[in-house]
Amino acid sequence: MTLADRFEAVRGQESKQPVAPRTEIPWAGKAQNESAWNEPTPKDHSAEANDALSAVKERAGASLYERMGSRITDSSLDEAELHDYAKGELRAIIEEDEIPLSSGERQRLVQEILDDVIGLGPLQKFLADDAVTEVMVNGPEKIYVERGGKLFLTGSRFTSEEHLRRIIERIVTKVGRRIDESSPLVDARLSDGSRVNAIIPPLAVNGSSLTIRKFGQVPLTVNDLIGFGTISPEIAELLNACVHARLNIIVSGGTGTGKTTLLNVLSSFIPADERIVTIEDAVELQLQQEHIVRLESRPRNIEGKGEISIRELVRNSLRMRPDRIIVGEVRGGETLDMLQAMNTGHDGSISTVHANTPRDAIARLETLVLMAGMDLPLRAIREQIASAVNLIVHISRLRDGTRRVTHVTEVQGMEGDVVTLQDAFTFDYSAGMDANGRFLGRPIPTGVRPRFVDHFAELGIALSPAVFGNSPIGGGYR
Repeated sequence: MTLADRFEAVRGQESKQPVAPRTEIPWAGKAQNESAWNEPTPKDHSAEANDALSAVKERAGASLYERMGSRITDSSLDEAELHDYAKGELRAIIEEDEIPLSSGERQRLVQEILDDVIGLGPLQKFLADDAVTEVMVNGPEKIYVERGGKLFLTGSRFTSEEHLRRIIERIVTKVGRRIDESSPLVDARLSDGSRVNAIIPPLAVNGSSLTIRKFGQVPLTVNDLIGFGTISPEIAELLNACVHARLNIIVSGGTGTGKTTLLNVLSSFIPADERIVTIEDAVELQLQQEHIVRLESRPRNIEGKGEISIRELVRNSLRMRPDRIIVGEVRGGETLDMLQAMNTGHDGSISTVHANTPRDAIARLETLVLMAGMDLPLRAIREQIASAVNLIVHISRLRDGTRRVTHVTEVQGMEGDVVTLQDAFTFDYSAGMDANGRFLGRPIPTGVRPRFVDHFAELGIALSPAVFGNSPIGGGYR
């Protein structure tokens, strides 16, 4: 007997009894079959079974909510304790209702209701999937995920705009934030470090939007990046030497290219006996050293007060006796303070900046310094940049979805009014693509040795002569 037949038999028996009105709850979602994404569901008994299972979910979810009451939002309960308590209550509800389910259907029903009531609803399975790196919700009807650097539309959905809003509120409430019409957007992070951005109507015209960038539980190592093809062994050796030589490094790239991941790997090269101060908008770095002070900016509250900016944290870090200052990303006036720190004895600092090329990174730094509100001449700004920054490592996300370091560029100084750059490594696009559309190229040396390499010998830092190769392919001043 199929699931639909069993439900039909139960309905026939229940039709002889008076039916109590059903309690509607906005988060009671419809069962989805993730293995059949984007495929139409055949109109057979399976569709009837899904409808029946959805009705069961609705009743069981309402009963669970009534039984648990305020325990759902009780912050004193541990997450595991709350989950175990809810699971026990839900199983009791299913047993009391004598719902005709197989063991697999029962397990699926319990998990889906738990996700809706105490989890993140249809998003829960994607957050638990290690292959998914980002989750994007465009209104209640469309949920996209990123796998392997490419976007896919899933077959999951929220039951309504209210369902989606409830999940968003559940996320921001846990981090002590609020979202409503008076404050319709929020930038926060989950307990595991995943970054969350939510925006609701009236700013989001087509329904509430939610973006979750997942946080890797295990930090990637330099060997992982070499295995992925993001960097080559030669670049890894050079960057290791640059960090030990206390060069100031800027990691540039677009959104979602892997700047923070690369910054994390660069930070892993820092010796364990140095004091490190990290400054971020949302804590993402996963440094393994012990002597670390982690600082995080704070947004203004609902009254518009209490904001602590990155710039204030950079200034304060100078009084904390740091050996290294690592700024997660510069995007405003803090750039001037960071450059001044680099020029006043805090060598070996590392940061990231949004840019499309190394040359654009220099222009972007100039613009960000101007945002500090200081009326400085452009030449003075460029001299500060040329003096402070030694190396720019540019990372890009290519058409095949992979992240690759495409430039390793030395900042050589000033020539007239122009900051001069010299590429040490560039990505070889001429290698073409394989049958799967993946780029075959890799970062290769231009054959030009950066000037700072001569400084390595003075510091006793060994660098293999084969790092820069013997066949120059170009480079030169730009």
